[in-house]
Amino acid sequence: MTTSTRGAAKTPAVLVLEDGRTFRGRAYGAVGETFGEAVFSTGMTGYQETLTDPSYHRQVVVMTAPHVGNTGVNDEDPESGRIWVSGYVVRDPARVSSNWRAQRSLDEELAAQGVVGISGVDTRALTRHLRERGAMRVGIFSGDAWTGVRDEALLARVKEQPEMTGANLSAEVATKEPYVVPAIGEKKFTVAAVDLGIKGMTPHRMAERGIEVHVLPATATVEDVYAVGPDGVFFSNGPGDPATADGPVAVMQAVLERKTPLFGICFGNQILGRALGFGTYKLKYGHRGINQPVQDRTTGKVEVTAHNHGFAVDAPLDKVSDTPYGRAEVSHVCLNDQVVEGLQLLDQPAFSVQYHPEAAAGPHDAAYLFDRFVSLMEAERA
Repeated sequence: MTTSTRGAAKTPAVLVLEDGRTFRGRAYGAVGETFGEAVFSTGMTGYQETLTDPSYHRQVVVMTAPHVGNTGVNDEDPESGRIWVSGYVVRDPARVSSNWRAQRSLDEELAAQGVVGISGVDTRALTRHLRERGAMRVGIFSGDAWTGVRDEALLARVKEQPEMTGANLSAEVATKEPYVVPAIGEKKFTVAAVDLGIKGMTPHRMAERGIEVHVLPATATVEDVYAVGPDGVFFSNGPGDPATADGPVAVMQAVLERKTPLFGICFGNQILGRALGFGTYKLKYGHRGINQPVQDRTTGKVEVTAHNHGFAVDAPLDKVSDTPYGRAEVSHVCLNDQVVEGLQLLDQPAFSVQYHPEAAAGPHDAAYLFDRFVSLMEAERA
């Protein structure tokens, strides 16, 4: 990625998809060029949490909401220490930020962090195109990166980029050194959290429930996990293709062998699927946003949930499966397309969901899942 920040708002820009379709607009954020996988997010709010979610590493995010940036940017809402999206696509950026918590504009933040974006794009047409053709590689070009360069040459640059299938990205976004998030109030449990691209709100939600969270790198071994004396083990969300995550899968299998209470979110759900012997596959255009309907098949209740995933677990919906670690079943399912959204073991304390119960940003319908994790640790201790 090459960037500059001068005169972005008046600089022409172009978005080039790998199938040759182009969209012209104006530079938004930094000026230059960037590449990634084009995906769309249906969230009406929460753009700051989206931008800083490590699961969006190497993705160019198209916002379906037409007006973006009106609440500006603050230092309280980021889910990590930086913006992770490779590029940003909006239709109508706010001219002025208007919120009592705003400290700067979204445009300024994108430029400061070198994130190349484009505005003035027909995001409805672009989203329909991605729904019909699927997520694909894309490039955004502005300034010197576009001036005097033929569209054919830009398309060739896009096609040179690596695809998301086969991408092993967790170690690129995870912490390099372990750290501890202390329990809020009385400490009740210790959890080892394997960071595959964890969002900041996730250990906070556990800390609210009296859990001391030891966040470990994606490369953590089973010895590293049990060195903290955990009452439970957690595997986080993260970017990339779960088919490449052999290391985390092996660690999870070791945890399952010891029957330690286990909870996984998003990438962690795919890791559990692989650990149990199920396959994974790439969705046509994925689930991204904060309005996805999911049914908890245990209770029958329907939750409105926050999603960010382009891969899913291939597990049977209509039966209980035998695995090396006991019986397993699909616990949650997306009501839009019947994609697996959760797994649970019936003979030991382990479960996972494909979505984001930490609600950053998003509805709080799924907060009970953290309480379910606590209940598993309480039962194991008893």
